[in-house]
Amino acid sequence: MKVAQNNAEKFLWDSMRGPAGNPIAAAAASQAKILPKLMVWLMLFVSATYVVYTLKLVSSSHGGGGGAACDEDVFSNRRQTLHLVAAAAANATILPTFEKAPPQPEKTGVEHIVFGIAASAKLWEKRKEYIKLWWRPEKKMRGIVWLDSPVKTRRNESGRLPELRISGDTSRFAYRNKQGHRSAIRISRIVAETVRLGGMENVRWFVMGDDDTVFVTDNLLRILNKYDHNQYYYIGSLSESHLQNIYFSYGMAYGGGGFAISYPLAVALEKVQDRCIQRYPGLYGSDDRMQACMAELGVPLTKELGFHQYDVYGNLFGLLAAHPVTPLVSLHHLDVVEPIFPNVTRVEALRRLKIPMQLDSAGLMQQSICYDKRNDWTVSVSWGFAIQVFRGVLSPREIEMPSRTFLNWYRRADYTAYAFNTRPVMRNPCQKPFVFYFSRARTELSTNQTLTKYTHHRLPQPECRWKMASPGEVDTVEVYKRPDPHLWDRSPRRNCCRVISSKSKRMVIDVGVCGEGEISEV
Repeated sequence: MKVAQNNAEKFLWDSMRGPAGNPIAAAAASQAKILPKLMVWLMLFVSATYVVYTLKLVSSSHGGGGGAACDEDVFSNRRQTLHLVAAAAANATILPTFEKAPPQPEKTGVEHIVFGIAASAKLWEKRKEYIKLWWRPEKKMRGIVWLDSPVKTRRNESGRLPELRISGDTSRFAYRNKQGHRSAIRISRIVAETVRLGGMENVRWFVMGDDDTVFVTDNLLRILNKYDHNQYYYIGSLSESHLQNIYFSYGMAYGGGGFAISYPLAVALEKVQDRCIQRYPGLYGSDDRMQACMAELGVPLTKELGFHQYDVYGNLFGLLAAHPVTPLVSLHHLDVVEPIFPNVTRVEALRRLKIPMQLDSAGLMQQSICYDKRNDWTVSVSWGFAIQVFRGVLSPREIEMPSRTFLNWYRRADYTAYAFNTRPVMRNPCQKPFVFYFSRARTELSTNQTLTKYTHHRLPQPECRWKMASPGEVDTVEVYKRPDPHLWDRSPRRNCCRVISSKSKRMVIDVGVCGEGEISEV
C-alpha cells in the first residue's frame, strides 16, 4: 500500500516536471509563440494606417486624383525639397534682419535760432560794432535787439544789424534791491517778449546775449546740436569769479556770456514769467530772476564751458591761451578787458580773430602742447590766437592751467577766488614765455591745410644764465593744420602738435588729431 502511494507521487512529480504534463508551462509556451506574431501584425496595421492617412492628406492638398504616378511625384518632390532645405541650412550663412532706421532729424542751423540781445541806448553807438562782427543776415539769422529807448539808425546799417525794438513797460513790477538797477526786470523779460511777437516759424532755440557779447555761431550750433530742442533745456555757463557764483548761484547761466533756451521751455516760461518776477523783487539782476523762474519750472542749468562771461579785469591772454577742451562759443565784457591782440583797438583785434574763425571755427583757441627736443623747449599752441615757447620742459598738467595775467572781478580777492585752477606768472627769468601772436593765414589748396603765421611779440626779457638756446632768436612760427569740422563729434581731446623744424629764425609746427599712442611727452 505504501509502495503504491509512493509510485503515485512520483508519477505526479514527473508529470509536473515534463512539458507535456505541465499545463501552466504549456500555456506560457503557447503565449510566447503567439506574442511576436501579434506585435508584427500590430506594427503592420499602424504602418498601413499611417500610409493611408498620408496619401489622403497629399491627395486633398492637390485637389484629389492623380493616381499612383501623382503620388510618386509628390513624394519625389517632397524628398527633393527637404534635401535642398537641409543643404541650404547646412551651407548658407543666416543673415540678420534689421529694421529700417528712422530718418535722421535735420540738424539745427542758424535759421532755427532767434537771438535776443539786451542793449541800452546810452552805449548803442559803441557796442553795435561788436554785433556787426558776428551777425550774418545772409545766413538767414533772426534776432531782435531790445533797447530801453529809441536810437538813431543809419541806412547803411539796416542789413548789418538785427531788428531794433523797444522793451515793454515794467513799471508795474516791484524792484527793491538797493545795489542794482531796475533795468534788470526789462532785460529778464526779453525771451518772453520775443515769444509773444509770434509769426516766427521753425524756431528751435532762443539765445540770449548782451550788446558786448561776441558769438562764434558755428560753435554755438555745435553745442545746440548735442541736445533735443523738443525738450526743456536751459544751457549756459558760470562766472569766472567764485564770489560771483556764491553771491548769485552756481546753478545760474550768466547772460553776458550768453545762454540758450529751447523753444518748448521758452513757451512755458512766457506763460509764468510775469507772475514769477513779482515774487522776487529783492533780486539784483536779470540773470538771477531768470534762474529763479527756471527753478520754479524745475529746469536745471546745463553747463557748457564754451560760454564765457569773463568776469575779470586786465589781460585775457592767460585764459585764451589755455582754453578748456570745448568749442569757443562766446566772449563777453570786451569793453572791460584789454584788446586780445596788442597794439590794436578792441574791434580791430576781434576782426583779426575772425580770420582763423572762418578757416576752422572748431579749432579756434584750442590748445596743443608739444616739445622741441633739439632745443629743450616747451611749446603751447592756442590755434588762431597765440603761441608760447618756454625754455626747459614743463608738464602738460601745468601748461593747461591758465596763467594769472588777469585780475579778479572783486579787486580785493586773490587767486583763491576763481572758480577754476590757475597758475602764477613765471617768476624765474629763464622760464618766462616768448609769445607769438597770430598775424595772418591762408589755405594750402594742394594739401587741404591751413597755414597760420604767428609773429614774435618782442618785449624786454630779463637776463637768463641757462646755457641753452633762446626762443628769442625766433621771429615767426608757422603752423600747418587740416580743418576738422567734426572735431567735436568725437570725445573731447586736445589735438597734438609736432615741432617740424626750428632754425633760421623760423619754427614750423604741425597740429592735428593725435595718432595711435601719441601723447605730449619729451
